[in-house]
Amino acid sequence: MKITQIEAFALRYQKEKPAEQQTDNYYLPDEGWRCIYARHHETMVVRITTSDGIVGYGEGQSPVSPRTSKTIVEELCHPILIGKDPFDVEYLWQRMFTAMRERGHYTGFFIDALAGCDIALWDIIGQATGKPVHKVLGGRYRDTIPLYAGVGGSTAEAAAARAAEYVAQGYGGLKIHATQDRSTILEIVAAVRERVGPQIKLMVDVHTQYSVPEATLLGRGLEALDVMWLESPTAPEDIPGQAALADALDMSVAIGEWTRTRFELREVFERRACDITMPDIARTGLTEGKRIASLADTYNIPVTPHIGGGGILSIAATVQFSATIPNFLIMEHSLEAYKMKGQITTRKPTVKDGAFILDDTPGLGVTIDTAVLEAFAI
Repeated sequence: MKITQIEAFALRYQKEKPAEQQTDNYYLPDEGWRCIYARHHETMVVRITTSDGIVGYGEGQSPVSPRTSKTIVEELCHPILIGKDPFDVEYLWQRMFTAMRERGHYTGFFIDALAGCDIALWDIIGQATGKPVHKVLGGRYRDTIPLYAGVGGSTAEAAAARAAEYVAQGYGGLKIHATQDRSTILEIVAAVRERVGPQIKLMVDVHTQYSVPEATLLGRGLEALDVMWLESPTAPEDIPGQAALADALDMSVAIGEWTRTRFELREVFERRACDITMPDIARTGLTEGKRIASLADTYNIPVTPHIGGGGILSIAATVQFSATIPNFLIMEHSLEAYKMKGQITTRKPTVKDGAFILDDTPGLGVTIDTAVLEAFAI
């Protein structure tokens, strides 16, 4: 079996918008040093075809500028992969990774594109062997993948109401997204805790907007509300600051969605700069994601996979990944986004009572509607 075709699709799920809204697709939030956002869901999908007629799909998470990732697949990954055996998946990951390492591209868009190709190769291997990816990736530790839901809301009342809706749907965990000042965040979290009770896991994500002293004060307030973890509290590049924060707090500090390889995480783990790591499989790929989880396990660090702006193939790959590691904790999920992102599929993983249900469908367990996929391409 040989790889005969590699295609990449930059996708944009256009949403209806008021006539008066800006036409610019990308924007910066007004508050803080926040990252750039797209007004519509965007991502990049890889399709790899083999000489046996097997078609595998993967995703390189691209919440902004998916055409950048697409170009990397077409111009840099393609010549490395074409004509190769897809079962040589670990070798191919290493060959793609080293192709641009000396030029300084050992993270960022290049690795996102690599991740999409890697996931597609595992999809092919699963289909070729008639087994789900979690079987060929090492076997599954669990039959269900528990989920937490993201909670928005700029007021305590709105957040508490939304939280109650998710609990009624069966979610055992809730993550509150907050970029407000400390007193407002604590007010929101207190309202959510009061509404959902003590049995529901609560997490808080502040999107790297706090200094270490501010995050420490916030964390101490969150500890009193029995919050499970404080996520992305401060600048990603400040590993010493993250280590100081993790040491200062009794609650867990969760980071890592911005990292793509075990090389980036080695110092983080050695310095105990986090208590929980959050690899994003559409940024790491399944091959490197497993390596990250294994490295984390040697430091007794649990893994809670990040999804964020990932699409349906990112989610499906993360379900397979989550089944195959011993140190899995809980997975991020948004039911509303899942329905929207699933428009390019005729089959996708099943959610029931706040968890994904594992089955034995070969490959990633997703069937792509090619006409819809191509209709979303830009």
